[in-house]
Amino acid sequence: MATIMSSISSVMLHTINAAPDSPAIADCVRSASKGDAILLLGDGVYSAIIDGPMQQQLSDHSADVYVLREDAAVRGVLMKLCKDATLLDMDGFVTLTEQFPCQQAWF
Repeated sequence: MATIMSSISSVMLHTINAAPDSPAIADCVRSASKGDAILLLGDGVYSAIIDGPMQQQLSDHSADVYVLREDAAVRGVLMKLCKDATLLDMDGFVTLTEQFPCQQAWF
């Protein structure tokens, strides 16, 4: 069992589907580590708006930050997102889930 556990990667994909004023965003930022990925989807995409309340914390974080393109487009913020966030389509989302077998959803 120890051999199996030691081979499992400790990096994690954090998916955030909560508005920037939700405690879930701050909890995620505190919990995420270097090498992790943070994917903003649903109302979570608002956290990556330039000069938004969470944008600087996400930009300064050591985890990679991604935004689901479709959700940002539907919410009309596609052109307002910070440069530090990488836009992903649904195929990119699937690829992230394959790269990060450990995942944590934040609502």
